[in-house]
Amino acid sequence: MPHPHIYMVSAKKVDLKIVILGAMGAGKTSILHRYVHKKFFEDYQTTLGAHVMSKNLEVENITLRLQIWDMGGQDRFQPMVTSFYKGSDACILTFDVTDEESFECLDYWRKTFLESLRVPLDGFPVLLLGNKIDLKDRQVSKERALSWCEERKATYFEVSAKDDVNVEQAFEKLSMDAFERYLESLQSFMTDSFKLTPPSEDEPKPTSKCC
Repeated sequence: MPHPHIYMVSAKKVDLKIVILGAMGAGKTSILHRYVHKKFFEDYQTTLGAHVMSKNLEVENITLRLQIWDMGGQDRFQPMVTSFYKGSDACILTFDVTDEESFECLDYWRKTFLESLRVPLDGFPVLLLGNKIDLKDRQVSKERALSWCEERKATYFEVSAKDDVNVEQAFEKLSMDAFERYLESLQSFMTDSFKLTPPSEDEPKPTSKCC
């Protein structure tokens, strides 16, 4: 069943900007490579500043062009990378389920991102990924992560970049949420553009004359 607002999209391609945030070592780059390139590498160099990857997703007759920004997790890069948050359509927050500290700093990343974003935040798509579920020494329970998301209106997926668990499903869910928000914004814009303002009661009303 086509989305009721999809017929308003005249373009065949829609660009969506997604940023992925989280502590250093949470596996952001691994997750992104798994989704974009279908590969996993054990060792990655630490992301310095920001790195961008692209992926196309077909939705009915429209191509969603995802521009995914992998943000460095080191504190010394934060003043620089926060400028890259502007114009984002969705956000991914990432933590390592075997590292409680990476979970505890999620509020910092979320707050920094939302403060840098200059758009209405109501309904803004935010996805939380609990990565490295393939490892055994887990420190953060699924219930705890779900509770965090419920309080902050975020969606949660447990993933493994190494074993390719739920990575594609998570990105597709977030992409569709971002596209839904795009369509709603488009509908709102078009509705506002066609609204007719009734004349004020104080304004003189036109009079008719008989010939």
